[in-house]
Amino acid sequence: MGYQAVLFDLFDTLVLFDRTRLPVVRVNGREVHSTAGRLHAILRAEVPGIELAAFVDALLWSWQEAERLRAIDDREIPAPARFRMLFERLGLDPDALPPAVVDALLRAHRQELSRAMEFPPHHRALLERLAARYRLAVVSNFDYTPTVEAILDRSRVAGLFQTIVVSDAVGWRKPKPIIFEETLRRLGVGPREALFVGDRPDIDVIGAQGVSMDVAWINRAGEPLPADIPAPQFEIRDLAELDAIVGD
Repeated sequence: MGYQAVLFDLFDTLVLFDRTRLPVVRVNGREVHSTAGRLHAILRAEVPGIELAAFVDALLWSWQEAERLRAIDDREIPAPARFRMLFERLGLDPDALPPAVVDALLRAHRQELSRAMEFPPHHRALLERLAARYRLAVVSNFDYTPTVEAILDRSRVAGLFQTIVVSDAVGWRKPKPIIFEETLRRLGVGPREALFVGDRPDIDVIGAQGVSMDVAWINRAGEPLPADIPAPQFEIRDLAELDAIVGD
């Protein structure tokens, strides 16, 4: 089909999120898997008066508020900006906190999230086969590029990608055309020379089609395509099926 490049979404495409791999935190009489316990310990070392329950509530609120803002126009809210929202919710002055504290929070959050990602073993073999013949890229909606890089490093596949493009660096999230266009520019290919692989019809399918790329939609559950979304060129249940699309 003349493809020179294959572009991948990250979450629920290349890697699967397993919440049970996150640390357990006990708050208000219940146990939840969350990074909150570790983050709270870091912040409380600097601000002793912050209680765990208040921190958990503020952390959840900051995530919900960031999602609300992103939904308005697909502009990314980077992780450092989200942490500023968290601090303000707790009544703290973000500019008064030592930069080392913020860095420690970001690092801890990144480490715990990267451990919570499952990378199916057969995905690596597939990527190795594709990397021998195609330019590969990751295009991810996420608020902190180092986390994406850590996940790929931990999965031992980072070196297979010519570029890794994350929305916090671009400023805009899929389905905005700019994040796809920036990835194609970095790869040096046109949209008709690339295949995009992703799991979200409303973000991945629409976004890639919006810049005239072919799309392979991963539909693991066999769900019907929403009526308002044009059919992708390919529909697969597992990445292993890509061999039949782009293989020899």
